[in-house]
Amino acid sequence: MSAEIQLDDHSTIIERGRYHMAVSLVGVLAFVAWLIHAFAVSDIEWRYVSHFLMVRTIMQGVAATLLMAISAMMLGTVIGLTFAIVQQSGNPVWKTVVAGYVWLFRGTPVILQLLLWFNLALVFPHIWIPGYGSVQTVQLMTPFLSALLGLGLNQGAYITEIMRSGLTSVDKGQYEACCMIGMTRLLALRRVILPQALRVVIPPLGNEFISMIKLTSLSSMIQYPEILHNAQNIYYANARVIELLLVTGFWYLTIVTVLMPVQYFLEKRINRGWSG
Repeated sequence: MSAEIQLDDHSTIIERGRYHMAVSLVGVLAFVAWLIHAFAVSDIEWRYVSHFLMVRTIMQGVAATLLMAISAMMLGTVIGLTFAIVQQSGNPVWKTVVAGYVWLFRGTPVILQLLLWFNLALVFPHIWIPGYGSVQTVQLMTPFLSALLGLGLNQGAYITEIMRSGLTSVDKGQYEACCMIGMTRLLALRRVILPQALRVVIPPLGNEFISMIKLTSLSSMIQYPEILHNAQNIYYANARVIELLLVTGFWYLTIVTVLMPVQYFLEKRINRGWSG
């Protein structure tokens, strides 16, 4: 008798699960249908979307977005790896400096940092460059350099923590073994520690790079000619705001869609190489 009751209860749970799944599916389909209808009956001129999708100005913005994302990510990775290694040292002064850097750049908005770099001439009218002399800051801090410093230094604060977690994930016995066979600290990091830490840091670094692609849109505030900035320049002239924003969204989605399987492949390759 008890077995029959348990069987009935199990069947009831399955039926309820199917019912909730059906209700959820109907709700999602209804929302998608409403969204499609809203776009279909709106004043969007789809011919403008297709027309501006591949125009030269937009494609230049795509190239500028990729250039900035790669450059800022490289700068952030160099800073993050360097500071993460410094954190592993026993020097309390440098550890405090790194902690202050991470606190400052993670604790303030990215757009604020971009605007500060772009308006640096208001604080330092001239900057001395060794071997070159004094230059006007307003000429030096171009939109590209301001965006690179703003995005790269901010990214470096996050990558510092990612690299630190990767380095600390390696057992301390690995360091001790390297020291016992006569390896220097830097040689041990390069040949033994970092290859093992890659397994931990590659997934979050991939996510950070994908986020950086989208984060470059903030540089439009300082006139850097990425996708959004160029699209804005076009719709300021022809008033086709939604159409150009759809074009911008299409390219961001395309770039991210291409990068996601690349990230997955790298993770699989590193894990397979390590296990092999």
